[in-house]
Amino acid sequence: MKKTFASLLVVAAGLLVSVTAARADEPTAFDLIKEGNRHVGEDAKDKVTQVRSEKSVGSLVPNIWYVVYYDPDATTKATQVKFGAGVKMEVKREFRLFELASKAHLPLEREKLKIDSDKAIEVATSEPLLKNLKVLSTRLTLERWEEMPVWKVRLWAAKLRNPTKDADIGEVIISAETGKMLKNDLKISRVD
Repeated sequence: MKKTFASLLVVAAGLLVSVTAARADEPTAFDLIKEGNRHVGEDAKDKVTQVRSEKSVGSLVPNIWYVVYYDPDATTKATQVKFGAGVKMEVKREFRLFELASKAHLPLEREKLKIDSDKAIEVATSEPLLKNLKVLSTRLTLERWEEMPVWKVRLWAAKLRNPTKDADIGEVIISAETGKMLKNDLKISRVD
């Protein structure tokens, strides 16, 4: 009995280490910006206007990301690089006509981008309202909001009555410069 329990502990510890290592291997948004620079023209490098992910699956860390660069050579001034698990999937010049009407098409100030996606997830999920909930998924967007770069982090949590299903519980907005939560629009009652 003791031998079996000890074996289970060793297996569990090994799984924990491999899961932690796998998460550490998942590139952050800033890593993907650097990688994306290899796939855009010289005039677009480091001129990021937006970084966004799809909803994460099986983890809090998304693995499908889109990095949008300000590209003065593109008709609508944007080139998008799509990544899956850190690997470039496609590069295309996006039709972003509505962004041209606002400042959303202009590059974010790179020196103000200090909080990476992993830290934004950490700040969002440490919100005290979430203490008793099981957060399952996130979707992140780095963009301009009220003239400053912010992370918009949308969260999904397990439903209380049916934990195999998730509920969209809202969004928090975090400064990409300081890591401070600027807005909390969480509606935890949606997990009922």
